Order: sequence, then C-alpha cells, then structure tokens
Amino acid sequence: MVEFGRYYINFIREFFENVGAFFRGLFEVFVGFFVNDIGQMFSNFIISSIHFTLLDWVMTLIVFAINIVFIVFLTMKVAQALKKYIKFRKEEIEKDELVAEIAFLNQKTMELIDEKNKILALKVSNLGINPNGDDEDIELTEEEIATSRFVKLLQVDKKYEDTITQIHMNENDMITLNELVVRFINFSANKLGLYYDRKIISAFFSGMAASKTMILEGISGTGKTSLPYAMGKFFQHDASIIAVQPSWRDRAEMIGYLNEFTKKFNETDFLKAIYETTYRDDINIIVLDEMNLARVEYYFAELLSLLEMPDHDAWLVDVVPDTQPGDPKNLINGKLLLPQNVWFIGTANKDDSTFIITDKVYDRATPIEINTKSQYIDAPKTEGVTFSYDYLQELFGQAYKDHPMSLPAIENLEKLDNFITKNFKVTFGNRIMKQIRAFVPVYVACGGSEYEALDYMVARKIFRKFEGLNLPFLQTEINDLSKLLDKLFGKNNFEECQAFLNNIKKQF
Repeated sequence: MVEFGRYYINFIREFFENVGAFFRGLFEVFVGFFVNDIGQMFSNFIISSIHFTLLDWVMTLIVFAINIVFIVFLTMKVAQALKKYIKFRKEEIEKDELVAEIAFLNQKTMELIDEKNKILALKVSNLGINPNGDDEDIELTEEEIATSRFVKLLQVDKKYEDTITQIHMNENDMITLNELVVRFINFSANKLGLYYDRKIISAFFSGMAASKTMILEGISGTGKTSLPYAMGKFFQHDASIIAVQPSWRDRAEMIGYLNEFTKKFNETDFLKAIYETTYRDDINIIVLDEMNLARVEYYFAELLSLLEMPDHDAWLVDVVPDTQPGDPKNLINGKLLLPQNVWFIGTANKDDSTFIITDKVYDRATPIEINTKSQYIDAPKTEGVTFSYDYLQELFGQAYKDHPMSLPAIENLEKLDNFITKNFKVTFGNRIMKQIRAFVPVYVACGGSEYEALDYMVARKIFRKFEGLNLPFLQTEINDLSKLLDKLFGKNNFEECQAFLNNIKKQF
C-alpha cells in the first residue's frame, strides 16, 4: 500500500513535469522564432545590405513585395475557409433548429385539427351528426400506415372492401318528384322535428337539377345547415358537414397538401368526403358550413371550374403529382375523378364577419334564401327513401320532357333580358339561361308553377346583381322594370322580384 502510494505520487509528479516541459518547450519555440530568429534575420539582412548595389535593392523590393502578397493571400484564404466553416456550422445548427420547429408545428397542427373536430362535433351534436363518420373505428396495420401517404383514404378503402354499394330500390321508393317533396317534408317534421315549406324544398330539388353547387343563405338560426343534414337522413346517407375556416386561402386548405418533410399527405375531411363518394351510387351531399368565412372564389375556384366542364371524365381533382405504392385504390395517377352523384351545399350568413360572395360563385351555383322559420307541421309517420343517383336523374329527365318551358315564357324572358341589358347593363348569359331551363321543369314537376319558378330564379340570379349598381340614379328604370314584369307575366305573378324592387325603392 505504501509502495503503491510512492509510485503513484512519482507518476503524478513526472506526468505534470512532462506537461510543463511540453508547454515550456512550445513557449521557447515561439519566443525563439518571433524574438531571436526574426531578430537574427533582420541583423543578417542589415549586414548583407551594406554591399547591395542598385540592382540588388530593386530585387529586394520585388522579392519583399511578392512575399507580402503571398502572406496576405494565404491569410485571406485561411480567413475565407474559417468563414465558410463557421457559416456551414451555423446553417447546420439553424437547419436542425428548423426541423425541430417544423416537428413542433406539425404536432400543434394535429392538436388544432383535433380541437376543430371537437368544436364541429359540439356544433352539430344537437342534430345527431358524427362529423368524423365511422371510419375512426377502422384500424390499419402498422405496415399500411408506414407505407402509405394517405391514412384517412385508406380507412375508406378498408371500409368499402368487399362491400356491395349498388342501390336496390323498393317499389315504395319509386315515387315522383311531387311525391318526393311531400315525403321529405313529412319525414323531416316527423323524424327530425325540422319544418320546411313546399317552396323551399321544391327549389332545393330543382337546384340539384340545375347545378352541382348550391348556396343556402339567410339570417342565422333559420335552418340552413339542418336542411342538407335532413336531406342526408332522408336519403339514408348522412351529409358530410365541413366547417370552413377563416384561414382558408387556396385549395390546399380544403383538399390538403403533401408534407415534404414527413412525406405524408395532410388529409382533410373534405378530401375524405369526396373520396368516399367514389364508392357510392346514391345521393351524396357535402356541406361547406359558413362558406363565406373565407373567400369562396379562392379556395373553391378549382372545383367550380371542374363542375362546369361538360365532359364528366374531365372532373379530375389533382391531389398529388404521381401515384406510389400504398396509395388509395381510387387515386389514379395522383388524381381523383369526381363522381356525378355529389352535390356541394354551402351555407352563408350575411354579416360583418363574412366576405361577399362574388358573381363568379353565384353564377355557377343555385342560391336559395332561408330567412324565416317554417310553421309547425303535424306530419304522419314517414320513413326515408332509398334512392339511386340514376333514378333521380331519370326523374329530372322526365320533368324536362313533361314540363318544358312554354314558348310564351321563353319569349317574355327574352324581352325581360333585353330590357335589363339595355337599362342596367346586366345580362342573363348562357350559363344562367341553361340553369333556368333546367330549374323550371323540375320545379313544376315538384308541384310549383312555371312563373313561380321563373320568379324565384330571376330574383336570385339576375336582380341580385343590381346590388352593385348605382341605384339612386336608376329610379326611373326600376319603376319601368316593375311595370314590365306585370305586363309580361301578369300582376302579382312575380312576387319575389317585385318585393326585391320595392326594397330598392325604399332606399331612394
């Protein structure tokens, strides 16, 4: 024990003596070079320069200049190398910090999405809607989750795996459009406690015939969201209710986007809803709740353009640039073919918290105003219907044959168009005329009259455009238009148009 202690003390002493000798030697080298050696060099130069000729001094200056330039160049290169290294290290550190921040933001995004879903669930819980559907109970394997960019869409694939979705209608469900309106009103009142009058429901079904997009607008609390909800229950396929967020600026907010860091697609409920329609043959309704909380023409522009294309095979929604192994079955070459059996219903409030819906959107959609609550109906017990998309199209086609627009109505509508174009610089346009020609026959088949349907469409598709005009300078034209309506269509036949004009007159 004592001998080891002596050995260890000697070892420590020798170790630190060697370390001290190393640093002393290093110090002596620096001192010798910068003090003794450099001083000796200058002394030798001074002694030698005594015998220098003019040519020797010229050579001395040139050599000294070259050496100085070389030293400066070498110093600059070393400094640049150090600067690049420091910059590289800084970028690496910032990159690591950025990746960590992105991971944190992704986590927060998922938390916000979960919170949004909970808020939506609370909002519609009184209607009995489950915004997330039943797909949450469908479990995917770890391999499926790891190899696919789409989790929600794979859940839909699994939900409909080995499932027959073809619609088999019973004889009791093969009813006319007029019977369909009455049956829905009774079903909604009896089963859901929601009351609607014939005119609103006739306009809804006629709007389905005229356009794939509808806008339900009016004051809050009049049942705008509950109407498409009730339609989903009636057709025995719940409507998908998507809460529009004020932050929506483009299609990525609605469709989703590919996260380049995680290589996963940030799927939205809207994308999942339209993907599920590819498996179904019945009536599909997707609701954009409070659609004008953001600018509709920004985030919905692509779908508005797609739905205008006459070739339904061109209704392709770009989701990702390509297809990879593990992608959903109905995503072909990164595109999703939008089926014809889906309708997009937007609800809109008119207040200071919302944006104005532009003509681009209104012209492509069928607007329906709901400003009052309907009266209580003591309806008999009524069940919903099993309806295929093909059968609904047959009903629309039969309405076009049985109730085409009459020649006098077409001629009077043309005269009205000419007057409005001349005096208000507003025209019906081919798109609106096409919608009117599709809307009116179905509305008549639903139990309404031809002039009632025309009144409804002209008030909402044409007269609505007057809101952007300088109306105080058009008092004479407004009065003449009111008289022309009575002359062309009969007094009190265009009640909604006359009511709109009377509201304008009150502002004079």
